Amino acid sequence: MDFRGKKYERGSNWSDPEVVELLQLWADESVQLELESCLRNQHVFNRIAEVLREKGIHRTGDQCREKIKKMKLEYRRIKDNSKAPRGGRTWKFYDVMDRVLNSRPALAYGPMGGGVMATQVLPGGVVEGYHHQFTAPALPFGHSQHPELMEIKCEEVNSDEHCLTPEPPAAVSYQQGCPEEHEMERAFLERAQNDSPISRVEIPIETSVSPSGFSEPSMANSSRMQNAVPRPGFSALHRLRKKRKGQRVKDPLDDLLLKTLTSQRAMEERFLQMEERRFQRDLDVEERRMQLEQRRFELEREHEFRMFNVFAQMLSILKQSNGSASPSLAMPRGLDFSQMLSELMGRVGDNQRGPRARGLAGSRGNMCGFCPPEGFRCSPYLSARGNVANVFRGSDEEGYKAYHADKYDEDTNPNGIINFGTSENKLCCDLMSKRLTQTDMNLMEPLLLQYPDWKGHMFLREEVARFLTYYCKAPAPLKAENVIILNGCGSLFSALATVLCDPGEAVLIATPFYGGITQSVFLYGNVKLVYAYLDSKITGTSTRPFQLTVDKLEKALQDALAEGVTVRALILLNPQNPLGDIYSLSELRDYLEFAKRHELHVIVDEIYMLSVFDESATFHSVLGMDRLPDPQRTHVMWGITKDFAVSGIRFGTLYTENQDVANAVASLCYFHGVCGPVQHKVAQLLRDREWINQVYLRANHARLKAAHTYVTDELKTLGVPFLNRNAGFFVWIDFRKYLRTGTFEEEMLLWRRFLDNKVLLSCGKAFECSEPGWFRIIFADKTNRLQLGMQRIRKVLEEQEREILSEEKQQPCQSDQDGKADSTDEVIFVSRHQESSCAGSSNLSDLIGLLQQQMRSSDWLQKNAAEQLA
Repeated sequence: MDFRGKKYERGSNWSDPEVVELLQLWADESVQLELESCLRNQHVFNRIAEVLREKGIHRTGDQCREKIKKMKLEYRRIKDNSKAPRGGRTWKFYDVMDRVLNSRPALAYGPMGGGVMATQVLPGGVVEGYHHQFTAPALPFGHSQHPELMEIKCEEVNSDEHCLTPEPPAAVSYQQGCPEEHEMERAFLERAQNDSPISRVEIPIETSVSPSGFSEPSMANSSRMQNAVPRPGFSALHRLRKKRKGQRVKDPLDDLLLKTLTSQRAMEERFLQMEERRFQRDLDVEERRMQLEQRRFELEREHEFRMFNVFAQMLSILKQSNGSASPSLAMPRGLDFSQMLSELMGRVGDNQRGPRARGLAGSRGNMCGFCPPEGFRCSPYLSARGNVANVFRGSDEEGYKAYHADKYDEDTNPNGIINFGTSENKLCCDLMSKRLTQTDMNLMEPLLLQYPDWKGHMFLREEVARFLTYYCKAPAPLKAENVIILNGCGSLFSALATVLCDPGEAVLIATPFYGGITQSVFLYGNVKLVYAYLDSKITGTSTRPFQLTVDKLEKALQDALAEGVTVRALILLNPQNPLGDIYSLSELRDYLEFAKRHELHVIVDEIYMLSVFDESATFHSVLGMDRLPDPQRTHVMWGITKDFAVSGIRFGTLYTENQDVANAVASLCYFHGVCGPVQHKVAQLLRDREWINQVYLRANHARLKAAHTYVTDELKTLGVPFLNRNAGFFVWIDFRKYLRTGTFEEEMLLWRRFLDNKVLLSCGKAFECSEPGWFRIIFADKTNRLQLGMQRIRKVLEEQEREILSEEKQQPCQSDQDGKADSTDEVIFVSRHQESSCAGSSNLSDLIGLLQQQMRSSDWLQKNAAEQLA
């Protein structure tokens, strides 16, 4: 089989006999000399491979070279570290490699540039215990020098000794000269040979061939040759060489060759160092992987122990209550335990869901307006509306203020606060800075310095219409007269709430949602928000956690009407902040049909439209629908602050076909206008479609995906559940297992603990989430800040968990709290719930509820099915 055309396969394995054969050829003096004296040595290893194939070892030259490289790397590692990773210097080939590498020929360059001298002493054979004989055709190594110009001293190989290679010559000299000198030498030699009678005598000589291809006569034959052939013409040739040597000048190629060989040696050393670092890095990665696997195994074992503990307590209670409990809890004779357990779980689950739902519904009715905090004191210098605005500061405002007072900086303030709470894209500032400073952006005309149309300059509105037509995939070109420009989407929310609702009326929105909408809608127009609460549990027609359905919208709307609240509009966030959900076309159509039935305006915020970073997720814009159910009441918002990583440039746009709404909002643009130079820059940016598609969006999506993968992998390592979505800059995380009690007060304490440890997050209360313990983390940040921030989060969670476990030991009969629900479709590990260890204070319904939650929160039953256990 011919392997010369086959690429090298790194997975090939070498047996010990094959390695011995390879070392035997490679360790030859002539091979070592040729490897040291040439820049490209592939042909040497190809010839070694040919010799090996004749011995029945089918290897390519690339495989031979890679094997020698690995053995040199292993030898150097053992020698540098003074210890071998496989247990001391027990590597079977160490001594062989040591003799060869320590005896490599040292190249000496003559001062006249006429020759290369190499001296090497190779003691003994390569490997003891093997003996091979070679023939001349089997070893095709040769040199271009004339045999007469080389003087090789050899010793006869004793065939009784077990050595792999003959004793190499003590010295090998190569003489180089000009073409005229070679011609003169050939003339002398031919004349001397023709005059010598010995030249016509055939003398048989027994030779042995070294692996390098040179034939070596035995000692007796060598002596006979020296006595029989007196080297004709030697004295004349010697005189000629001495004469030429005095006239020869130094060849500049010698210095170039010396520098080349020195650079080659330095490159080899550098390559070996890089290989060592790569090998060490691979070892570190493998060790990290083993630690993660061990952690996963421990968590699975703990979960199994908890489930068996719950089963044991249930059996104990059933046995005690079999004679004295109510008939509904007694175990009838002949009834299978699994059947009875399923009936009890369903019965008790219904009883549990009823009171909780009623209580939750009752507590949610008062959350649509503003409730002053405890200790609220009116200022005599402010109006009632001013006092409300003065105290309308949640955790986000408090954390944002603390962040700006102690902002993290890698050089000047490494112990500052890392901001994972503000939704900003900090991954593409380099791309945007470069684009916004190009020459086409720098324009200052008189038109840009004067008052514009309050809806925005026409050149910008036309460019926005073309941009939205392209990226929203509108079925028909959008019209520039339907575009209004304001300084941000927050101003758009304020303006729309003012022109669509009267004071005291309300807007319907699903929770959790971006908390800034509350300030925009409530503070300006005194418009309330009616909440349609989304739960983490999958119930009814829901197919995923926190799913918005028409039934939930209907219920929230009817509850508000029952309380006498007039609802004028519906707000939709697509993609949703903080959940990251992307609504499908059918869902959007259902929401718009619902709004049409109740004559509600629909405000669709699509500010994260171009921040869908995974190809598996598809974004559908309302403007891309073939037909809108009620186009006069449908208003779409978008801005560049999120998708183009320029949150410092306040720019938002509204598209509505209702000219009454457009004119009313335009009258408020006097307070929320965008300056002329910024409008020019935005128009130039949106016009550069090729740069957006080929440069910015590709880089932005790749960086968002990498950052999202890093954060979610860290959460998986911590065993923290989260919603895995592919849009926006955020991850919705379930920290409920780190709360001592399931209250928003405990959630606030955890939030402040994060802030005390110099990392800012957003808690669920800021998004009006109905379940305490949910947090939002922003991952669109640089790698160094992500790593440091996740380290600080890990520290807080580990400390919180230790404290909770310590309190459980001190109070063993403490009642259970709600743990992780079946909310997350990406549950990686099972949360460590605070379980009751006192059987006397627990009842059957509590244990069944706990068991239901444990079964929903893992795949333990799937892994331990009945047929597998059998």
